[in-house]
Amino acid sequence: MTIVPVTSHDLDASEVSWFSALCSDDYQFLGVPDGALRSSWEHCRDIVLEAEKQGFRNVLAPSSYQVGQDTLSFVAGMAPLTERINMLAAIRCGEMQPIMLARTVATLDHMMKGRLTLNVISSDFPGEVADSAFRYQRSREVVEILKQAWSRDEINYDGDVYQFSGVPTDPARPYQTGGPLLYFGGYSPAALELCGQHCDVYLMWPEPEENLAGRMRDVNAVAEKYDRTLDYGLRVHMIVRDTEAEAREYADYIVSKLDDEYGKLIRDRAHDSISLGVAHQAKARELADKFGYVEPNLWTGVGRARSGCGAALVGSADQVLSKIETYRKMGIRAFIFSGYPHIDEAQHFGKLVMPELKTCSLPHAYGRVPDSTPNTPLGNGPRV
Repeated sequence: MTIVPVTSHDLDASEVSWFSALCSDDYQFLGVPDGALRSSWEHCRDIVLEAEKQGFRNVLAPSSYQVGQDTLSFVAGMAPLTERINMLAAIRCGEMQPIMLARTVATLDHMMKGRLTLNVISSDFPGEVADSAFRYQRSREVVEILKQAWSRDEINYDGDVYQFSGVPTDPARPYQTGGPLLYFGGYSPAALELCGQHCDVYLMWPEPEENLAGRMRDVNAVAEKYDRTLDYGLRVHMIVRDTEAEAREYADYIVSKLDDEYGKLIRDRAHDSISLGVAHQAKARELADKFGYVEPNLWTGVGRARSGCGAALVGSADQVLSKIETYRKMGIRAFIFSGYPHIDEAQHFGKLVMPELKTCSLPHAYGRVPDSTPNTPLGNGPRV
């Protein structure tokens, strides 16, 4: 299948990232809690350190109140423990007063010496069930205020949710000129509008290739209205082994003790459980064959025990590399992988796949050019 790329950068490398399970999302057997893999500072720290050791360029640090640690505190703790890897910190818009959030992010950016990126999310808060239009309006205003804080001498803003006048921005100036890259995922028209106007990387969850291509075209059309281009990313789980048979056997193994009723409970407790994106993941499971594969090497079984990203690439190193190359030809340049258990699967990927990939960190709109040599540590510094 040929899909015309709509990516904004003609990169010959990819940002290959991993995931730290801050939200109690690490298992040997999906849906079976394991005390050794619980969401603790020590365990999630070790995931990040292993990801850096294996050559991953970025780590997604997610956000969830009920089952998770505080994301920004975690990223701050990782700053002195890491040297090369970026941190993709999830910020739940509206959770913190936006000017205080701007200062917090700026402080983190200086602590990380520019190795900070942000994942903008618009989910409900604990105890809140807000209208989707309001949540995206709130997120839009937060992002617009952050951009003022990172680029102007003072903040002047008159929105539906926030109003500020003449607030100095000195405490909120980040290490990176213009602030960290903004990653964003969402499916509704309001989500696409926010991403197309203000964000840098549009993140998708795994679906059949035709669906992904359609989403890319939709958000690209919005970005073009604002004379902007985007990069595109895919968040997907990973099971890679020496042979396809071994990978498929391991996929069956990790769901072998899953109780589907408990799996539904896990999915329903997430704050994004009723989102349009989660509905599309459920649809992919419905379309899958009797073994859970919705297309070759894309297995939907993970979604039986988690909300959000619900499918995995399953196969040999050659098959996984071929699938990544297909996505690259579509225009996808950022990949956020994960696996169960997270440290073990990072080691499998690092051994079998990473040596064959040319990796980079995504370029910044303010002109920073990424290096693109195979697994060469990224030179840190302000994005200018």
